[in-house]
Amino acid sequence: MLCCCVNSESNKKYAELDAKLERKMVESRRYYPGHRSLKSMDSIIMMFPKLREGLRNIRNVFESYDQDRNGTIDMEELKKCLEELKLMSLSEEEVKGLYGWCDVDGSKGIQFNEFIVLLCLIYLLAKPSAESKEESIELGPKLVESIFDPIVEVFLFLDKDGKGKLNKADVIKTLNNEDYPLERSPKHVTNMRFEEMDWGRKGKVGFREFLFAFMSWVGIDDADGYMSS
Repeated sequence: MLCCCVNSESNKKYAELDAKLERKMVESRRYYPGHRSLKSMDSIIMMFPKLREGLRNIRNVFESYDQDRNGTIDMEELKKCLEELKLMSLSEEEVKGLYGWCDVDGSKGIQFNEFIVLLCLIYLLAKPSAESKEESIELGPKLVESIFDPIVEVFLFLDKDGKGKLNKADVIKTLNNEDYPLERSPKHVTNMRFEEMDWGRKGKVGFREFLFAFMSWVGIDDADGYMSS
């Protein structure tokens, strides 16, 4: 009975995080204008070399805080990392919630591909809202910003209806843009790309699921293994 209650509470918490992230992506269209310059999958692929270079630098950050060298980062190691990167704008409770949400294999430790997603979600959710009267502050070093901002722009490019989640019809239409016939992706490729994101086979994809899939497209050493969760 206790186990069911704990699972129910966790599911509720993760649903709230998903809804919060969805709202954040809708709002992000206002201050991420770069998504308008993307035209096709080719223009996204051209970003991959620079993103890979940035991810190698993030791997160095990950390894420096993996103090016991077990290939994962625990909550205490993560807190030290976020303090160093000046990303502790969220409450500890919020960070714990995101930690559990990104630990998709349930190992109780964040592996490198999960760390990238976790870091990006913290970076994004910690940004002041567009309506906020708080003075805008720069969160984290340029390294974090230079990697995650372009990824947010890719999501916004694919989210044509601007509702904060990707739907299959829009993604396929966007990647098969008739205005750029030489850069159109074959339909079976666009279907495959969407299925890689759509874990629940619901036809809609949130930013977290998009991030995990996108990291595997860019290419990182240990991007496999998360889809089984």
